[in-house]
Amino acid sequence: MSIKMKFSVLITLIVVTFFICHHLLSEYSMIRDMREQARRSMHDTSMHVADSFSSYENQSGTYSPENGDRSGPERIFDIVKSLNPNIKEITVFEQDSLAVSYGAYTYLDSKSDTSIIADVKNSGFALRKMQINGKNYYRSFYYSKQTSDYVISVVYDGEEIKQRISKKRSDTFIYTGVTMVLVLIISYWLVGVMIRPLKDILWKVNEVSSARFQQPIRIKRKDEFGLLALKVNAMSQNLSIYMNKLRRAFEENRRMKEHLESFINHTSDAIHLNDLDGKIIQVNRAFELLFGYEEEEAIGLIYPTLPESHRSEMRNMLNQLLAGKALPAQETMCVTKSGELIPVSVTISPIRDADGTIRAFASISRDMRSRNKMEELLRRSEKLTTVGQLAAGVAHEIRNPLTTLRGFLQLQQESKKLALSHVALMLSELDRINLIVGEFLILAKPQATRFVTKDIRDVLQDVIALMNSEALLHNIEFRISLTEHPCLISCEENQLKQVFINLLKNAIEAMPSGGEIHIQITHKREHISIKITDEGMGIPEDMIPKIGDPFFTGKETGTGLGIMVSQRIINSHRGTMDIKSQVSVGTTIHVMLPALKETAENGILEQ
Repeated sequence: MSIKMKFSVLITLIVVTFFICHHLLSEYSMIRDMREQARRSMHDTSMHVADSFSSYENQSGTYSPENGDRSGPERIFDIVKSLNPNIKEITVFEQDSLAVSYGAYTYLDSKSDTSIIADVKNSGFALRKMQINGKNYYRSFYYSKQTSDYVISVVYDGEEIKQRISKKRSDTFIYTGVTMVLVLIISYWLVGVMIRPLKDILWKVNEVSSARFQQPIRIKRKDEFGLLALKVNAMSQNLSIYMNKLRRAFEENRRMKEHLESFINHTSDAIHLNDLDGKIIQVNRAFELLFGYEEEEAIGLIYPTLPESHRSEMRNMLNQLLAGKALPAQETMCVTKSGELIPVSVTISPIRDADGTIRAFASISRDMRSRNKMEELLRRSEKLTTVGQLAAGVAHEIRNPLTTLRGFLQLQQESKKLALSHVALMLSELDRINLIVGEFLILAKPQATRFVTKDIRDVLQDVIALMNSEALLHNIEFRISLTEHPCLISCEENQLKQVFINLLKNAIEAMPSGGEIHIQITHKREHISIKITDEGMGIPEDMIPKIGDPFFTGKETGTGLGIMVSQRIINSHRGTMDIKSQVSVGTTIHVMLPALKETAENGILEQ
């Protein structure tokens, strides 16, 4: 059933319900009025009969029913019946004996009139309904002082009231039926007119459901349906915009997905995804080639490429990721399906859902075997290059004093005389050769260095105490600024002293006119910072990159190996040394050494 028919039927039912209620009220009112009218009529009739009967009793004549005298009460009764055809019987009872004095007493029902006649003396009038042979009758009882010895009863036909009620009911049903048909027709037409815009809205909704947004609804009304049509048009327009954006986003996501899948499957790095329990949920082709697992057999395994010795390290890394920390790439060892240990560089990243909760981890593993081989070849090549540079430098540095020695020896051979001045010069040249060879041996000699825990402030204070006398000779003063925080490091004390001696000696030699050397030690989280600043001549900017090269020096008597040895010692302590200088202003040497987190840490580092 359409909504139009439903609305029509609903309106019709409402109207019919109203008519039925109105009919019931009208019928109830009509029955009550007719009964009241019959009551008044019977009461008035009883009064007239009582008056007539009282007048007759006061006359001298006597009524004799046996003689067939019709001029008495019977005539009065006939006149009353003729005036009101609904009156069927009039009976006059004696008050005391309840005997019928006048009239007939033929309309009897199952109920006794005795009790009513006895009580009517107090009330004056009584009425009751009775049914005889399926017909309705009303019997009234009347008493007054005029008829002190009699009670007058009148029987009234109730079928007329029933017929009138039935006729009224039939008319009401016919009227209601006709009204129902008319109301149905009119309401159907009115509802059709009212919901006509709803058809357009329904059409538009069907269009929208089929993803057709082009044609809008033509709005001809300004009521609620017109406003609804306007909102449906706006909704359709917005849906069209969102659908276009969604299509573009879908295409972009599809292309991005294909791009990522192509990248993951064709990259040379092994990629696999683990859930929070460590189970593998996805791998790429490079993972299969690197570790020897097929995708079907790898999925569901718990860390199959992780050796037992590295599981605690992995748990520590995952805990840091869960705590929100970002981890750099870690070089570690992984095991293949065949049991081979291979070096890899692993980068682990968390995978989060829309709420930011970590649901899985993505691991990217890069095979480091080829790179390690290349680095080893590079180190060998650098060693050979360094050896060549050192050999060339040593040969060049030793050739100069050897040339001098050869020249003096040839001169003495030709003159066959020994000149003491020449001997002194040759001895100085031999000392120079000895110095070069000694520093070269210190640089080249392999040694095992034992690291112990020291406070860098104590190490530097010892060096300052050693160099203080030489500084005073050159009119130089040390300005020291040390932090109060402990500055513990793991070091080889003698090597660090050698570094600081070289640096302070260079600073003293750079200040021939005297001045101040500023020494500052600070604790910066995981590092100890040592700054040595002089007020000397400075170093030209183009020479700074060359400092540290073998035998490169800006001094006339230097060998160029002091800074190189110092840099090598600082690097062996996992530190850095930076040089900044400005001509005619001074030079600053900045050394950074890793600080110890614990109070003691001993170890042996093989050089």
